[in-house]
Amino acid sequence: MPPARKRPRTYDPAKTRKAVLAQFGNVREAVGTLTAVQLAQPTRLGEWTVRDLAAHITMAVESVSRALGRDEPAKAELGPLDYASATATYAGAVAEGSHHLAEANPDLVALYAGVGQRIDDALAATPQDRVVDTRAGGMMLDDYLLTRTIELVVHTDDLNAAVPGLDIPYDRHALATCVRLLADTLAARAPGGSTEVRIPPYAVVQCVEGPRHTRGTPPNVVETDPLTWIRLATGRLEWATALDEAKVGASGERADLSGLLPLMS
Repeated sequence: MPPARKRPRTYDPAKTRKAVLAQFGNVREAVGTLTAVQLAQPTRLGEWTVRDLAAHITMAVESVSRALGRDEPAKAELGPLDYASATATYAGAVAEGSHHLAEANPDLVALYAGVGQRIDDALAATPQDRVVDTRAGGMMLDDYLLTRTIELVVHTDDLNAAVPGLDIPYDRHALATCVRLLADTLAARAPGGSTEVRIPPYAVVQCVEGPRHTRGTPPNVVETDPLTWIRLATGRLEWATALDEAKVGASGERADLSGLLPLMS
């Protein structure tokens, strides 16, 4: 197991852009196969139907091209680890907007095609050092694209949960980026070195105040798989349930993360 990271994590902008487009393509292909009955099914997101969820995913991606269409802010005020807290207050508006978008666009295949073309064109014409005006504040474009991997991966999992057998694949780089961003968000919110959180094969972070581990086996360890971690971090799965179902291993008196999760919901 590699050591926990002590420096800010860096990402390859070109790989991030490719990952966003690839995962959107995976979802787009799957949505095109859904029947009217499947689109009307409920999801684990409250009152959202599968159609509402599918429409929301286009909103998450379209937000990139819309941000690029607005005037460039003077500076970037937010980083990718600010995403979860900065957007929490907009949850109600997002849900309402997703429902209205779904109603206004009965042809989801056409909606996805239009959104896909617009983000392709926007990214092809935009340099990496562009600052964009997001809903919550100014952010570097490639930092904002990192947050789109969270949206795409989390909602891919939501779609797979809502439609048995759909099995939308995960772009490996998009999944890795989502896992790492959420792990680093935990470490930023609960700084310290007493607990090691492992999400193989993508991330290891140290967090929680207390005696810092320096060598050998850490006294406090949490370990889980990527999708379980994402579900815990986003409120799709409760800590106690994950423990009961042996989906997460936690050893040590400081290995209880129930008071820190979810990071976003």
